Amino acid sequence: MAAAFGHGGGLAFPAAPAVAGATSPTGPRERRRGRGRKSRAVTVAGVRPSSPHGRFGAVSVGGAGVMAVETLSPDWEFDRVDDGSQKIHAEVQLKNYGKFLEEYTSQLRRIEDALDDSIGDVWDFNLDPIALKLLPYEQSSLLELIKTENKVLNKVITVYAALCCEIKKLKYEAETKFYNGLLFYGEGATNASMVEGDCQIQMGRFISFLQELSCFVTRCYEVVMNVVHQLAALYISNKIAPKIIETTGVHFQTMYEHLGELLTVLLTLDEIIDNHITLKDHWTMYKRLLKSVHHNPSKFGIQEEKLKPFEKFLLKLEGQLLDGMIFQACIEQQFDSLNGGVSVSKNSTFAEEFAHSIRSIFANVEAKLGEPSEIDQRDKYVGICGLFVLHFQIFRTIDKKFYKSLLDICKKVPAITLTANIIWFPDSFLIQKIPAAAKLLDRKSLQAIKIHRDTFLQQKAQSLTKDVQSYYVFVSSWMMKMESILSKEQRMDKFAEDLTNRCNVFIQGFLYAYSISTIIKTTMNLYMSMQKPMTKTSVKALCRLVELLKAIEHMFYRRSMVVADSVSHITQHLQHQALHSISVAKKRVISDKKYSEQRLDVLSALVLAENTLNGPSTKQRRLIVSLALSVGTQMKTFKDEELFPLQVVMKKLDLISELRERVQTQCDCCFLYWHRAVFPIYLDDVYENAVDAARLHHLLDKLCKEIEKDLRLSVHTHLKLDDRNPFKVGMKDLALFFSLNPIRFFNRFIDIRAYVTHYLDKTFYNLTTVALHDWATYSEMRNLATQRYGLVMTEAHLPSQTLEQGLDVLEIMRNIHIFVSRYLYNLNNQIFIERTSNNKHLNTINIRHIANSIRTHGTGIMNTTVNFTYQFLKKKFYIFSQFMYDEHIKSRLIKDIRFFREIKDQNDHKYPFDRAEKFNRGIRKLGITPEGQSYLDQFRQLISQIGNAMGYVRMIRSGGLHCSSNAIRFVPDLEDIVNFEELVKEEGLAEETLKAARHLDSVLSDHTRNSAEGTEYFKMLVDVFAPEFRRPKNIHLRNFYIIVPPLTLNFVEHSISCKEKLNKKNKIGAAFTDDGFAMGVAYILKLLDQYREFDSLHWFQSVREKYLKEIRAVAKQQNVQSASQDEKLLQTMNLTQKRLDVYLQEFELLYFSLSSARIFFRADKTAAEENQEKKEKEEETKTSNGDLSDSAVSADPVVK
Repeated sequence: MAAAFGHGGGLAFPAAPAVAGATSPTGPRERRRGRGRKSRAVTVAGVRPSSPHGRFGAVSVGGAGVMAVETLSPDWEFDRVDDGSQKIHAEVQLKNYGKFLEEYTSQLRRIEDALDDSIGDVWDFNLDPIALKLLPYEQSSLLELIKTENKVLNKVITVYAALCCEIKKLKYEAETKFYNGLLFYGEGATNASMVEGDCQIQMGRFISFLQELSCFVTRCYEVVMNVVHQLAALYISNKIAPKIIETTGVHFQTMYEHLGELLTVLLTLDEIIDNHITLKDHWTMYKRLLKSVHHNPSKFGIQEEKLKPFEKFLLKLEGQLLDGMIFQACIEQQFDSLNGGVSVSKNSTFAEEFAHSIRSIFANVEAKLGEPSEIDQRDKYVGICGLFVLHFQIFRTIDKKFYKSLLDICKKVPAITLTANIIWFPDSFLIQKIPAAAKLLDRKSLQAIKIHRDTFLQQKAQSLTKDVQSYYVFVSSWMMKMESILSKEQRMDKFAEDLTNRCNVFIQGFLYAYSISTIIKTTMNLYMSMQKPMTKTSVKALCRLVELLKAIEHMFYRRSMVVADSVSHITQHLQHQALHSISVAKKRVISDKKYSEQRLDVLSALVLAENTLNGPSTKQRRLIVSLALSVGTQMKTFKDEELFPLQVVMKKLDLISELRERVQTQCDCCFLYWHRAVFPIYLDDVYENAVDAARLHHLLDKLCKEIEKDLRLSVHTHLKLDDRNPFKVGMKDLALFFSLNPIRFFNRFIDIRAYVTHYLDKTFYNLTTVALHDWATYSEMRNLATQRYGLVMTEAHLPSQTLEQGLDVLEIMRNIHIFVSRYLYNLNNQIFIERTSNNKHLNTINIRHIANSIRTHGTGIMNTTVNFTYQFLKKKFYIFSQFMYDEHIKSRLIKDIRFFREIKDQNDHKYPFDRAEKFNRGIRKLGITPEGQSYLDQFRQLISQIGNAMGYVRMIRSGGLHCSSNAIRFVPDLEDIVNFEELVKEEGLAEETLKAARHLDSVLSDHTRNSAEGTEYFKMLVDVFAPEFRRPKNIHLRNFYIIVPPLTLNFVEHSISCKEKLNKKNKIGAAFTDDGFAMGVAYILKLLDQYREFDSLHWFQSVREKYLKEIRAVAKQQNVQSASQDEKLLQTMNLTQKRLDVYLQEFELLYFSLSSARIFFRADKTAAEENQEKKEKEEETKTSNGDLSDSAVSADPVVK
């Protein structure tokens, strides 16, 4: 085995095809035989210097991947003996690589399958952005397709095929453009919304459309004329004149069917315009407007010479289109050529052929009409009626028997829907267009048709419910068949049988769709046309049929991938069957040696049909085959038992090739636009039967309100509103609506779950903002919506100015005198509670509210608030000073101080409780307010208000810290914050950026400072008032410490009475906290520097001893009295003991509050000690600064 290792040589292995200019002994044929084929030669890549791949050899592994092996350096050479081992090694590596790729591919496929959310190749009708078009397509023209040796036949088939294609195009244009253009004229604008003159403007804009329609109608007339001429030219009655082809036994039935389709288009246009009252009214108004313009053209800015041609043009449009003569004008054309060309009306052969073709088509239609296997026979029947009238118009002969047969069809089919809501009555048409024939029939039979129409509608209304049930079963079983047959893997041994089954299932689905669609359209349009009321049951039944229709469409769509795959195979299978039939007939023709022109025509036609079938099943090819077989089936080419199966195969081929388009047409429910009134009834029905929620595809507002109502009633069950027992009043499970997928509605999606959730969120949010006290109720309703309906509700994070705010800092600051009197302070929880309220609830203010206010208004508000507090305290201290200066108070206090100094040694340095009690009672003699308050009560309230103000200052500081810490939490390291201004300067950025950086630095430093320590507001407020309080001129204030014992006694009595009111029905004056008093006492004692003096009274010890002594005495008495068992006395003693316990507890709570409050004002140090400490700190600072300066001078330079 040869191998090459040379300068710039590559390395290649067997199984590698030649790459990039490499030479290989295998040659091109060998290379074509597949990648995996083993070659005996070792290919060398890169031999030629011109190789684009340089010094790389290519290795291929069964098409799985390509690997490049770098070449060896020129000075490295192997002994040739090693060649074999090298090759084996490489092959092993390649096998491993191939194995790895296979495993990796299967692994990727498994991952893909696991992640895919759909089962198999199922498409979602609402989500797929890509559509799959199954219509076969090719670019070959008719001339390229129609090629045989028989030139004359080629021409005939080409002409007829071209005419048929033209008719199809005209029909498509009418259906997509002109029908809708006419039908929807004037829609969307209600009479109420239209202003005078709008009608004329609308019609003015519509004129161009009518002009296009006029051109279209003219074109249709020309095509009809041409078709008649072309057919008449082929069937000549003149025996002398030469025949184009032998037409005996040749029936171009397809041509007549197409001509019938074109006549149906003209007839439909007539019917649309005839039924369009708005269009006619607007046209009349427009003509009147033109008359006005005609009298005064200059006023409207129009030249008079242009007006007359326009009026003529309008008259032409009116005559051609709006007088209902479109179809009539077509059949009344002069079909005989005046210049001695084609003779039509006197051509008896053509007349016979025409009549024969109509009868043939009718025979096929009549057999299938109204049967379950009906496909498009109704449409063809309209065409037959048109052709019959055309035949009468040209030849002026009537086949009475056939005319009667046509009318008899009305018993089977009383009316036919042409398009949308346009319904056509064949009997009216035939009687109107051929009155001569109608006269021959008796009136009773004509009357019977109309009576039958009424009875048909009544019977249909009665049988609708049964029809729905039977179709429901049919469609469900068909869907099951469809699923099972498409899910089964195709077995190669039963491939043909499987394709036949699939074909039959697809066609069955289409037939169901056609039948259901026909029932819905005919029934609805008949009711509308005859102006009869529809029962609610009928509406529901028809809407259920619409659902079934959509279910069929969705079924085809869901399995699009498998259907697409099957359709191409089925088409090929049917083409194969048709080709087989044709080839048998062709052999029969060839085997007969008696050649004649007619036989050659037949043979050419069969060859043409064969050639055309060998290709994609396009409309053009199927049309050519149909025309070719019209010629090819004469002279008994096919036996009767062969011809019928061939016709069935060709019909199936037509259906399967256009399956998607036909299914879409039948399942299109656009006609429901004209029956909009049924929707509310249908939706109500769906809503009432919530079990069938999956049927629903539009219903929202009612559902939203019902769910809101359900949540409200559930939350307010304690109010006992109405009986909600599901066993009595029934229960509707609305949760089923939320399991539906989002619904596509034109270009947007409607998600019921999201819609209802948004509605509830919006409602709850808005109502909470209106009545903040109901927030808990709406919160509960939110939770209930999640539990009961699985809705993911949004929490109502109301902006900080509403629910989370409470009273705003600005409001409190401006009205601080009102605030401190109306709110009570709680020291431990740092919370203010409203004293009394007219509402059901009391407002509270806590740190979070204050923090939110500060966040709203900025940190600058804190200092302003403290300034306002200072102003307020100044006023209050003025009243405080006046009270202390009062002669009655001052003299009593001095007396008490003197008394305490005298007895303190005997009384263990404790202020006597009796003395305080005596003061408390004695002060009442000085006078009482109308509310029953003594001067001491008022003084206690004053101190409480001062304390509340201090509590508010404390809360402001805490709120500031809270706000700052929240703001600063996004800064990674508070110890090491970069200076943005310096960084911007280094980068040399713009001046605006520098300003922004400077601003950011200042904000960060503010926040850092605020969050680190905050401002010592208490110290400031002590420092500002203390010097004034301690001045010799205010010596009367020095007596304050001695009034504290009676004050505390007064406070305790007040506090107990407030707490007792909590349990009473009338809660006016009830309270459970008032720590403002303790704060006020602590603050004033600090200002007067009297902590030592107050502590020297040992007041709280004295109180404790007094109450404990009394409690022990009562307990002792209880023990004595328990022996005598005087119950009334025992009850009295129990009450006494309870009262003493309550008083003792209340005094202890006050003691704890006062001790806590004193900590804020550094109660452990006197004013003298604080001054001393301050001086020491200042001296230390000076010394340290001096040391630093000395060291800076004497320090040696540092050497790096």
